[in-house]
Amino acid sequence: MSPPLAISVVVPIFDEQPSLEPLQAEIARSLDAFGRPWELLYVDDRSRDGSFRTMLELRRRDPRVRVIRLRMRCGQTAAMQAGFDHARGRIVVTLDGDLQNDPADIPALVQRLEEGYDVAAGWRKQRYDGFVLRRLPSVIANRLIQFVTGVRIHDTGCTLKAFRRELLLRMPIYAEQHRFLPAISAGAGARVCEVIVNHRPRRFGRSKYGLGRATRVLLDLLAVKMMASFSQRPLSFFAGLATPFALAALVVFSYSLYHGFALQTSWGLRLVYGFTLLFLSVPYFLLLGFLAELAVKASGMHGTRHARVMVQTLEPRAHGRTAG
Repeated sequence: MSPPLAISVVVPIFDEQPSLEPLQAEIARSLDAFGRPWELLYVDDRSRDGSFRTMLELRRRDPRVRVIRLRMRCGQTAAMQAGFDHARGRIVVTLDGDLQNDPADIPALVQRLEEGYDVAAGWRKQRYDGFVLRRLPSVIANRLIQFVTGVRIHDTGCTLKAFRRELLLRMPIYAEQHRFLPAISAGAGARVCEVIVNHRPRRFGRSKYGLGRATRVLLDLLAVKMMASFSQRPLSFFAGLATPFALAALVVFSYSLYHGFALQTSWGLRLVYGFTLLFLSVPYFLLLGFLAELAVKASGMHGTRHARVMVQTLEPRAHGRTAG
């Protein structure tokens, strides 16, 4: 039997045909010298050039190469998720296909995971991108992500990262959320570290990133923050939503008492109706919070039971017997 795979390299591809041949050679040279069994997954996001044909040719030459093609163009995050779903290695490494990430840095990332970390994020400390369109927005976005998530990652936009595969199985991603994986992982208790990696000037084509992506990144950051807060403390989340309604109801009630409005006046009836609606909103949100707490607790108990079953199935039994 062949040894189990140690590393799966996932490379999302969109119109990168000129880069594929040299990229394949660099990845193979780096990982062969590293001495760990590996596979390479190219995920074609419906490229319009000859990228798909080139990937098939690379697959014919090297059986360690696997090619996945999406049915329609879905974006980088969806391509990465497809690669994660098909990866077989214990460690999954993500890499851009434009040769700006250096495959020679992969062993350093993997070694940090072998030291006990769950995520190793690349840090392009010295970049060769344009300042106005790439570096300045990246600095602003990284500072904002650090402030919102509390995770000190200098370069969340660097695709070159390494993850334990079991961690990715618990974190499905969509939209532009691939850049938030270290922050999401740290929020779930994973041990995250940074590794300074080499960044190279673009050799072929042009960048597919622009300022238009900044809006989507901000919206995804808000979604990640809300999901993290909701999943950890759903009752507190809904209690926070109920607080403004409770305060507004208190203000209306106090105003009515102070001015002594009677129910026979039109203003009095309006205040009573307003107070009733505001007051009933409070138990409504609190009940939603209690239901969410029960749902999260039930989900956690199911996940724990599932994990125990998996451990019992995969771990060898005592006295030399193996699990069935």
